[in-house]
Amino acid sequence: MIVRSAAGGGELIETLPQGLVLEIMGRLDLESLCSLAPVCKALRCSVSQSLSSMSTLDLSDLSPTTWVLNRILSNNKVLQTLILDCRRLDDCSVEIFAKGSIQELVLLRCSMFSSYVFTAIADKCPKIRMFTVEMRQANEHKSAGSCNKVIGQMLDRCLYLESLSIKFYADYSHPGNPSSIQLILPKNVKALLLQPISDWHAKVLIQNIGVDRGSYSSLAGVGISSFERMFHWLQSLSLVLNNITDELIFNITNNLHQLVELCLEDNPSEEPSLTNDLTNGGLQSLGTFRNLIGLSLSRNRSSLTTFKRVNDIGILVLAEGCKRLESVRLGGFSKVTDAGYVSILHSCKNLKRLQIVNAFFLSDLAFHDLADAPNSLVEVRLISCNLITGETAESLSVCRNLQVLDFSGCKSIADTGLNSISRLSKLTTLDLCGADITDSGLSALGGGSSPIVSLCLRGCKRITDRGIVMMLRGDGVLGNTLLTLDLGYLPGVSDIALAAVAKVCRQIINLCIRNCFAVTDTSISALGSPERSEGKRSLRKLDLYNCCGLSAVSFGLLRVPFFCGLRWLGVGSTKLLAEGKARFIELGMEKPGLSICISGCEIGCKDGWQCHECI
Repeated sequence: MIVRSAAGGGELIETLPQGLVLEIMGRLDLESLCSLAPVCKALRCSVSQSLSSMSTLDLSDLSPTTWVLNRILSNNKVLQTLILDCRRLDDCSVEIFAKGSIQELVLLRCSMFSSYVFTAIADKCPKIRMFTVEMRQANEHKSAGSCNKVIGQMLDRCLYLESLSIKFYADYSHPGNPSSIQLILPKNVKALLLQPISDWHAKVLIQNIGVDRGSYSSLAGVGISSFERMFHWLQSLSLVLNNITDELIFNITNNLHQLVELCLEDNPSEEPSLTNDLTNGGLQSLGTFRNLIGLSLSRNRSSLTTFKRVNDIGILVLAEGCKRLESVRLGGFSKVTDAGYVSILHSCKNLKRLQIVNAFFLSDLAFHDLADAPNSLVEVRLISCNLITGETAESLSVCRNLQVLDFSGCKSIADTGLNSISRLSKLTTLDLCGADITDSGLSALGGGSSPIVSLCLRGCKRITDRGIVMMLRGDGVLGNTLLTLDLGYLPGVSDIALAAVAKVCRQIINLCIRNCFAVTDTSISALGSPERSEGKRSLRKLDLYNCCGLSAVSFGLLRVPFFCGLRWLGVGSTKLLAEGKARFIELGMEKPGLSICISGCEIGCKDGWQCHECI
């Protein structure tokens, strides 16, 4: 669009049909719209009108203030779907986004909200069908019991709510902990995710599904035998709790007969006893769920223990019973061998997604006969499986529909595996964190046909500048497809590699170079220069954590006009902080949409937002 400056009065825009202007506005993203608004009065009015007619908005990367959010949403009465990063928002902003038209609401990284958000949703959003919220803690000012009460009141009043996801970052190490979420679920909810919840409260929740809240006065009881049960409608259940036990599994299989998706994760603080752990008996019970399509059973990697009471027999019985499984995630099954995993690959004919974490005895043998297995796999994640080598990568090359391949922590993956991977024509995500690959392997990957969008080479210590340059300047398509690149913890990567990234990668928006000690101010200049943005996308997220080679000079390279469009910046443990964080507060005011992390979080603060305030 050709636009005159504000001094010109915007006469050209005013001569265009309003319908045409709004049609053009409708094709622009939020950032482009906001950049047009200050140009002239005519554009400002058009942008305001366009924002007021949007039914779907994704603000997960923007982290707006209350003032900015009000400018975006104040006149919108048709908004139905909203995804919002709430790190800079508090209870005062709830009235802005809690609208009567809202049907799907996702509130991420809520570090300053109280339980009032649940009250407001109940009052303002009668049509809501899907609600997701993650909060730093259950409640800042009131007891956890009060918070549970207002959540219950919200459930009573939101009669159309079908999907509920609540994540509180709190301790749930024992059944009596009041921080554990306690609910009685109404009949309209078909999908539920709760974090945290104790195994005891989970048992009560499951036993009381379908009970009329008006007939039930307390969660202190042990059952509902005196009440008439209603039909068990729940189709998807996800719980993060202290212990996964056979008793919990028995309760699920006895009460939730319509379940098609089950996700359970635990993190026991000590070795569970026989009666307080998952065994082959629990998996045998799960095998009766003939309609189960998605299953995830995992023990948190930070836990000091694993599922030691489950072996191949339990997995064999599970695979034989749940043959309709399309998605399987197993984490922490330290006694299961190749035989157990092979049974899943060959029994589940529709298997599309497989994730295995911390499998001590999983080896290449499990994947040798994939040519005879169903060729339906689109996603395979083998994380921290130390016996996996490049042979598995070669075996997986027969899966022509593979889109996601994750070998993070598989340290024996070598160059031969990359030769096979490079021939996967639908592969979009590849994670090789910690692999034993070299520059030669990267050269083969760069010359292949894989349209990789997200590539992780973190911790591949044998990689140098030469490998990155050969990968990007090869005959393949990587230079045009890469959106996310992780080069963290690579001692052999310097300004030479970053110059190639800045020049060749036209679409890249997320870049991690944390702990790359040889990177200097020259790289920052190349990545953020206004000249680079001509004909290329601007970086949205940049992780510079512990890049010791950067000097205080780089701070000037972060200011306007450099790095237009940057939404997240990690600068912890760098010399950029030598003069304190005051000037970064200034930078945040200069670039209102920018979140700055000085604490060392991973890119985007996805896992560390609850531990610190953002600038």
